[in-house]
Amino acid sequence: MFKYYLQLAVHSLKRYPVLTGLMVLAIAVGIGASMTTLTVMHLLSGNPMPGKSGKLFYAQVDADTDNSYPHKDPLDMLDYRSAMDLWSAHKADRQTLIIDSSVKVVAPDSQLPPLMRTMLSTTSDFFPMFDVPFQYGQAWTAEQGQRHARVAVISAALNRKLFGGANSVGRTLRIRGADVRIVGVLAQWRPSPVFYKVVGGRFGAATNGRFYGDTEDVMMPVGTGIDLNDGHFEPFTCWDLPEHAGHLTHAGCAWVGLWVQLDSPAKVTAYHEFLTHYAQQQKQLGRFTHTDVRLRDLMQWLTFNQVVPPDVKLQTSLAFAFLLICLFNTVGLLLAKFLRRSGEIGLRRALGATRASVFAQCLVEAGLVGVLGGIGGWVLTLVGLWAVRQQPVAYANLAHMDLSMFALTFLLSVLVAVLAGALPAARASRTAPALHLKTL
Repeated sequence: MFKYYLQLAVHSLKRYPVLTGLMVLAIAVGIGASMTTLTVMHLLSGNPMPGKSGKLFYAQVDADTDNSYPHKDPLDMLDYRSAMDLWSAHKADRQTLIIDSSVKVVAPDSQLPPLMRTMLSTTSDFFPMFDVPFQYGQAWTAEQGQRHARVAVISAALNRKLFGGANSVGRTLRIRGADVRIVGVLAQWRPSPVFYKVVGGRFGAATNGRFYGDTEDVMMPVGTGIDLNDGHFEPFTCWDLPEHAGHLTHAGCAWVGLWVQLDSPAKVTAYHEFLTHYAQQQKQLGRFTHTDVRLRDLMQWLTFNQVVPPDVKLQTSLAFAFLLICLFNTVGLLLAKFLRRSGEIGLRRALGATRASVFAQCLVEAGLVGVLGGIGGWVLTLVGLWAVRQQPVAYANLAHMDLSMFALTFLLSVLVAVLAGALPAARASRTAPALHLKTL
């Protein structure tokens, strides 16, 4: 029976090509606009560490002694002393420190001029915690980190820039006048967002989409990074300014992030208690005035920091409002089309067709319009994503449609068409045969 209804639908759509075109266009435009923005939202709000995000936690304690600026939550970052205390306690399965900065990089055996690049000072646990892939070499060892070895891991992009993509393990970089040996080169790696350094989003830092850019080009042990770059770090916030600008290891400034990996709920509970006891102990020592602590998992931390740019959320809302308008227009067009066929429907009813069969026939026709609209919507979505990729935003080159969004495009299109066809189909199924037979 479905095949028969489909044949009738094809015949009906061919009989009224202009009306058919208007309905398909209305659905295609609505689907194209909504799926473009929804795809971008899907890409920006996804889980950057699926299968592991529930084991990764961002730790917060608050060493801020300035009570003139009240805040409900601890500062997003830690002061250096607190970070080192918590990291050195080794209470988690893994733990890593995060310090972000900019450095001037030179390859002594390259003809390229000095390059300004981002540097991440971190610990050896960073790489296994976040499943960072390597193209050449490996990360430095914990022992090398402890003795502040002059070693570094570089990104695939920097390796291509300086060494043409060749295996550069063992070669030298000069960073702030010091020679550093390359021990590893990353494979292409770009989590979305760059979650491990997401801080301050609710205060506006994340709203420009900068957490959807590239990862750092140079990574080195925390001690080495501080040795080479001390005086050139940017604090997140300070309540006791250092004697010399940028020298933050003994200052009242928050500028270090701490991520921990906890592999069971019991360990999560234990680590939260450890943070609480640490904050209470520091308050007794007179170093803390706040004892609030937080331990959010990765997805909770991203949600808390509102990493999806608000303009993307607004565009998505507006696009779906536009889709609703297209839905109402399609309802009107289908209603006009079905009412124009009242005589034909009346004849079918007189020959024994039930209301249910007429309703089903009309819904099949609406569904076919949805499929055609989905094809047009898919094409318009690809055009829309191309337009997004031309925009000067950090997440622009992430705008590509994956398989799930492709399937959703057609599912949403058919659903919209069927919803639009439900009322006209119900109206057509109640056609009284006697009123229309005489008009044939």
